[in-house]
Amino acid sequence: MQLRYNFRVYPTPGQQIALARAFGCARVVYNDGLAARKAAFEQGLPRISDAELSKRLTVAKKTPDRAWLGEVSVVVLQQALADLNAAYRNFFASATGKRKGARVALPRFRSRKDNRQAVRFTKNARFGVTAAGRLRLPKVGDVAVRWSRELPSAPSSVTVIKDVAGRYFASFVVETTTEALPGVDAEVGIDLGLASFAVMSDGKTIASPRFLRRAERRLRKAQKSLSRKEKGSVNRAKARVRVARVHARVADTRRDWAHKNSTAIIRDNQAVYVEDLCVKGLARTRLAKSVHDAGWGMFARMLEEKAARYGRTFAKVDRWFPSTRLCSVCGLVGGKKPLHVREWTCACGVTHDRDLNAAKNILAAGQAERLNACGGLVSPAA
Repeated sequence: MQLRYNFRVYPTPGQQIALARAFGCARVVYNDGLAARKAAFEQGLPRISDAELSKRLTVAKKTPDRAWLGEVSVVVLQQALADLNAAYRNFFASATGKRKGARVALPRFRSRKDNRQAVRFTKNARFGVTAAGRLRLPKVGDVAVRWSRELPSAPSSVTVIKDVAGRYFASFVVETTTEALPGVDAEVGIDLGLASFAVMSDGKTIASPRFLRRAERRLRKAQKSLSRKEKGSVNRAKARVRVARVHARVADTRRDWAHKNSTAIIRDNQAVYVEDLCVKGLARTRLAKSVHDAGWGMFARMLEEKAARYGRTFAKVDRWFPSTRLCSVCGLVGGKKPLHVREWTCACGVTHDRDLNAAKNILAAGQAERLNACGGLVSPAA
């Protein structure tokens, strides 16, 4: 199993210039390859192969117009072409139906004004970690790293990233083995919501943190300052970074919170079931801001990834399953329940909490789906 380990890095001013040069060269190589393939398609010529693009790069480095490409590691340039090839493969796989999920568009040209810049170094680049704990990058130097934990194995590649807030990160790809946790008897169904982030079938509740809502005052102040700056000025560029840092802090806090809570759920339960919510559809309603702030999709993805890593079971219940309207005691499906209805009474006389009842039904539906192949029978638990 391959995992990514991200660490903050602090390049010196000279190393920042070297990294900016690497970002620019990789972007130019990517755009040159894309332009060549687009021209071949428009002229009706055969598709340019990956090997042909690599040969053209070698020839271009010997010309006066592209001689400066030799100032950066060749591996960075080859990886830029690899990214272009992967983008085309993903597009054709999506167009032919071989790739699941949202449709993938054709590759687009990269801009120097893109919010995120990145270059990748593989083992061929001979990057490494020095005895002093610095990241040694070819034609960049030894970069200071803020290590928060040790790498479990030698990394196969490292991607150096500069985000919109001007921060630098090193993302290592390492090979790890699955770490199965001791088995437990507990299983849980989770109903995700906005009033409470998660209500679980065992009665536990996770309050909604609302990170963006809590940061709105700082964000409003930063955005007002940005709007007053003259376009194209240095002060506007500084104000833009201040806004980006507020957003980055919110995103980092939300991600850290989701990691901690998803890990706790996976550790305490042998099987976890959630509803397959249509987040994109909900994000087009009047609740869009709250839906994006909640981060349901990220949380569910973390649960799925950690379940696979630690030997747990994870499954999604069909989004059309009437978890809210179904009585978890008698199984009777009631009428529609608007969002303002937090409690309702079934015809059998049982009064349900809206979210807890849904969590119990999600648990029962997930168990039934998993045990059906073995002939198991599962009914909603009271």
